[in-house]
Amino acid sequence: MFVCGMFCCLFLGARAQNNPRKFKVIAFYTAKNDQAHTSFVHEANKWFPKKALEHNFTYDSTNNWDDLNTNFLSKYQVVIFLDTRPDQPSHREAFENYMKHGGAWMGFHFSAFALTPSDFPQNWDWYHNEFLGSGSYGSNTWRPTSAILKVEDNKHQATKNLPQTFKASPNEWYRWTNDLTKNPNIKILLSIDSSSFPLGTGPKPYEIWHSGYYPVVWTNKQYKMIYMNMGHNDIDYEHPPHNKELSFTFDNEVQNKLIINSLIWLGNK
Repeated sequence: MFVCGMFCCLFLGARAQNNPRKFKVIAFYTAKNDQAHTSFVHEANKWFPKKALEHNFTYDSTNNWDDLNTNFLSKYQVVIFLDTRPDQPSHREAFENYMKHGGAWMGFHFSAFALTPSDFPQNWDWYHNEFLGSGSYGSNTWRPTSAILKVEDNKHQATKNLPQTFKASPNEWYRWTNDLTKNPNIKILLSIDSSSFPLGTGPKPYEIWHSGYYPVVWTNKQYKMIYMNMGHNDIDYEHPPHNKELSFTFDNEVQNKLIINSLIWLGNK
């Protein structure tokens, strides 16, 4: 038994040395204020480590945005913004340099939000207009509801082996001020299928979409990046016990495949 145990330890150790992690991911988050965004962050920080073990990459996360500096970022091949964006000039400069020198990025939902005036004004032109291409926030659906998503490009690695349409997890869907279809650098990967309409339940009429074209996942061909509008769980704000979670973003096999496909694409140079 002792000899077998020693052999097994040596064997597993050798396998670990011969099978190093393919790439390293660092996720930044804030997880304050909006309970729906906080719910998503906590869910993501449980889901990604499990997928890291399955797909042989390293996943770290931090709410310390001071880590968004050149030295720290040099240790990672992929950066994720789970719920917000950096606001300090030095953090923004470090991220822009990281992306312009071959870094990779995945952003979810609120990481693209900008609205002037608000606590998140559009005061970062490179990020919102050049990098994301979306500009400022325009409007959103309410309540968080599922949508049927349509794959616009089934040849991209992110959408590999996805069905042409599928039902997404409940989400608050965003509209943007910029028309992404007119930006030659933007490649739209998924949009809301017209079978989703009417999308949203209100109660305000403008929170229900009845028509239109709404990109929800896209990439910028000038950078190794992908943005996903998903990332807002449904929360019961109105009834006790308040802030009860009603839905989860990662309770969706097809959507999960999209996310992990995208991450592997970003991590593989």
